[in-house]
Amino acid sequence: MPDTIQDIKPFLDENFLLNNRAAIRLYHDYAREMPIIDYHNHLPPNEIAADKQFDNLTAVWLNGDHYKWRAMRTIGVSEDFITGNKPDREKFRKWAETVPYTVRNPLFHWTHMELKRYFGLTELLNADSADRIYDQCTEMLQSSDFSTQNLLRKMNVEVLCSTDDPVDSLEFHRQVKEDGFDIKLLPAFRPDKGILIEAAGFTDYLQKLGKAASIEIRNLDDLLAAFKDRIEFFDKHGCRLSDHGLEQVYAEAFTHAQADAILKKRLGGEGISPDEARVFMSAVLYHLGVMYSEKGWVQQYHLGALRNNNSRMMRQLGPDTGFDSIGDFEQASALAKFLNRLDTEDNLAKTILYNLNPGDNEVMATMIGNFNDGSIRGKMQFGSGWWFLDQKDGIIKQLDALSNMGLLSCFIGMLTDSRSFLSFPRHEYFRRVLCNLIGEEVHRGELPADFDLLGGIVQDICSNNAKRYFNF
Repeated sequence: MPDTIQDIKPFLDENFLLNNRAAIRLYHDYAREMPIIDYHNHLPPNEIAADKQFDNLTAVWLNGDHYKWRAMRTIGVSEDFITGNKPDREKFRKWAETVPYTVRNPLFHWTHMELKRYFGLTELLNADSADRIYDQCTEMLQSSDFSTQNLLRKMNVEVLCSTDDPVDSLEFHRQVKEDGFDIKLLPAFRPDKGILIEAAGFTDYLQKLGKAASIEIRNLDDLLAAFKDRIEFFDKHGCRLSDHGLEQVYAEAFTHAQADAILKKRLGGEGISPDEARVFMSAVLYHLGVMYSEKGWVQQYHLGALRNNNSRMMRQLGPDTGFDSIGDFEQASALAKFLNRLDTEDNLAKTILYNLNPGDNEVMATMIGNFNDGSIRGKMQFGSGWWFLDQKDGIIKQLDALSNMGLLSCFIGMLTDSRSFLSFPRHEYFRRVLCNLIGEEVHRGELPADFDLLGGIVQDICSNNAKRYFNF
């Protein structure tokens, strides 16, 4: 076989996205069989605990998938067939009609990878094949081989970290552990509802948080005590990660008295200014950062999403329904202040920064280098391309920025960030892109053809680095 493959390759064959001998060897000999450590996703733990089976292909594949919903809206599909009450088969037909027009969108790749990896189907999905594929997959889904737990086993998942609200009882995590499920299901602590003081439901949420912690929240000390109580609870249930989904990190100067007074105003029904909100959020983020460090947790910050832009559809459907986009928030200054304060006080936990604006890739790649202190390998991480950037171009740009300005070899790799049990081929997609990127440089003589070295680095990025980093 020539070094460069010049003939037209079959779509989605065994060497999909792999364009030279080195890439092919790196993927098949080193990356392909590595277990999946999916340390951030939004899968529902109750469905894993129940080992749920899905009624049909629409139920497992389209429900809740706002990636697909956005594409269907773009092509002109009525909302009745997306989030409405049309029969599942008709919804699937509309998706099938959409798929051919997703060419060059990652949905085209993901759709056919998922059909092939889970169901063994190689037929392209379109209007003509819709009913055949729907019937065949729906029939297969009736088998226990396609329960939630077996879908995870099928993809060689070893560890799974869900995203959980501090008020959660974690009963389903306990149930999974007691039942002896062979894949680790661990919670991750997502406290944003208790931080975003300007949000409409903030005061109601604090009542729920206080009830969960058996504390009446009347001031800042009460709020911090409630968070501390829930962190202890989560820690006892195996939690080793926190996560925040914020527009940006907040790092205003604050005093305890200032933040306390702002919270009391809000609890008393008074309005607060944007400046006051930033002071309060800065205080709570700082104190949570200290708590994470004390527990030895990893803190994650997903930054840069501009959420719920379509107010009409927000009123109609609620959040997380496909109306978010990339924001252009200033990130560097506040992030540096936030991390520096924690670091100065020796309270900086292991940290992962995820960036949604590709224009800030180099900002994040250089920011992590400011706070690596030699205490552990890759303490500060520039997280994988996420959401709008978890496609080939976004993955390559993140890998290039990290490689040029940090150490790719210390990277902890890919995650799904998904609500779908059929999303795990995205790890394969990432691994193929990674191997091809390195393989191209071997092919050009920019890296040595030392497969012990490069293959070991690939395996570290696929699984090993994450296992060490999170102490799984």
